Amino acid sequence: MTTTLSLDRLAHIMAALRHPERGCPWDLAQDFDTIAPYTIEEAYEVAEAISLRDMAELKKELGDLLFQVVFHSRMAEEAGHFALADVVTALCEKMERRHPHIFSDGTRAADALAQKDEWERIKAAERAAAGAPEQPVSALDGVATALPALMRAEKLQARAARVGFEWPDVAGVRAKLNEELAEFDAATDEAHRAEEMGDVLFVLANLARRHGIDPEAALRAGNAKFERRFKAMEALAGPGFPQLTLDQQEAYWQKVKAAERGR
Repeated sequence: MTTTLSLDRLAHIMAALRHPERGCPWDLAQDFDTIAPYTIEEAYEVAEAISLRDMAELKKELGDLLFQVVFHSRMAEEAGHFALADVVTALCEKMERRHPHIFSDGTRAADALAQKDEWERIKAAERAAAGAPEQPVSALDGVATALPALMRAEKLQARAARVGFEWPDVAGVRAKLNEELAEFDAATDEAHRAEEMGDVLFVLANLARRHGIDPEAALRAGNAKFERRFKAMEALAGPGFPQLTLDQQEAYWQKVKAAERGR
């Protein structure tokens, strides 16, 4: 079966699931808003399969993510907006337009970093062309508000940096972090502390970006490490773990860390 026929088969399955008389009651009850959380969840499951280097699971999760695209496209087609074929066509046209060095007479960039800069320049031109002439176009336009907060912070900062709003070196970021931590310590009420913590996290995302670290991926890895060590600590201590003092629990934590380092 060819790729085209496979995609057609998937589209027909989705159409059958959404058939007004013979379709699946659950699929028929869904709309864009109810499906959106599943779409986000599937994207994260793809990322998890990649982090585990589980290719069998990655194949499965990519299929689940693709199904989300088909689901949204089918609902849009039913409402008269666009169909799956329009999504694929628009994607193909965008990829060709944003890679002139491959599909037209553009000059190939020297390396991946330079090519990323060119990609962003093309995207900015597209945003400018799509904007209302009477409205100024911001360098921050197009950064989706639904992104995870750390990821969005990194993208906003990267956009600002492209127009020169950037400390000349990492020392400036570290100084700003110290300043924000001091303001957090000086906060006088819960709302103020929450606001200042947002500033601290925003600067931490900037610090990660300046060191070439993806803050979202770094936090995911940190979460995974904590979960792994905590469960190992529980296994060592046994069912009496919750009754241990903090010092006793910390001793188990240090044992787990030492065992990881000794591998």
